[in-house]
Amino acid sequence: MVRLSNTMIGVLNAITFLLSVPILAGGIWLRARADGTECERYLAAPIIAVGVFLMLVSIAGLVGACCRVTCLLWFYLVAMFLLIVVLLGFIVFAFVVTNKGAGDAVSDRGIREYRLGDYSNWLQKRVENDKNWNKIRTCLADKKVCKSLEDNQDALNRFLRNDVSPIQSGCCKPPTSCGFSFSNSTQWTGTSNSTDPDCATWGNDASTLCYGCQSCKAGVVATLRRDWKRIAILNIIFLVFIIIVYSVGCCAFRNNRRDHHNGYKQGGYA
Repeated sequence: MVRLSNTMIGVLNAITFLLSVPILAGGIWLRARADGTECERYLAAPIIAVGVFLMLVSIAGLVGACCRVTCLLWFYLVAMFLLIVVLLGFIVFAFVVTNKGAGDAVSDRGIREYRLGDYSNWLQKRVENDKNWNKIRTCLADKKVCKSLEDNQDALNRFLRNDVSPIQSGCCKPPTSCGFSFSNSTQWTGTSNSTDPDCATWGNDASTLCYGCQSCKAGVVATLRRDWKRIAILNIIFLVFIIIVYSVGCCAFRNNRRDHHNGYKQGGYA
């Protein structure tokens, strides 16, 4: 009779297999889109890798548990153990590199501004690398992150009450220290005596704005920091689930070995 642990592993891996299909299909679709942005193509590879990994591991666990194939269950347990180690490492790493940094509220304004030097050295180096930043800048342009501000021709006091994201704060307007005069959400005029290099980098052209500014890089890092913390918290929940599944898998593996051992004894190999 199939033991409960084998049945549970079979059911859990059947569900995982079904989940891997849309993940894999979504990654392939993103990669194949003729009008896809650089961001979407960049995300396609890891999504496809996750989909393939989940599919292979779930098949190994499903066949190993239901058909009592010990070698497949062994492969499944090794893969799950490596996944646990990787998840644990990512969680620790994510909390370490996102520990520093926070936006500063601009006096008498509701928006926050961000400085790259406030964040961890690892995150700073990732965005300061020209190759990485060129890809990120292309993504920002493709996604038209400043479009909503361009369409919003509010007066200054209404603009400051808008829910401006860290990326919009850093990439779509000049730093407050520049002292430029507000025309509309993405048009600022005047000259600056500030020593902040971002003031010279700023341009009113929609393709320029502050995409080359340090404040834009800081806004991207602030967004990464926020998202990584959220992902790390979700991964803690996922890690607990994976450890439970791994424990059940160990029971199923032990059951298979015991059944094989009993089979050998009944067949006269004892």
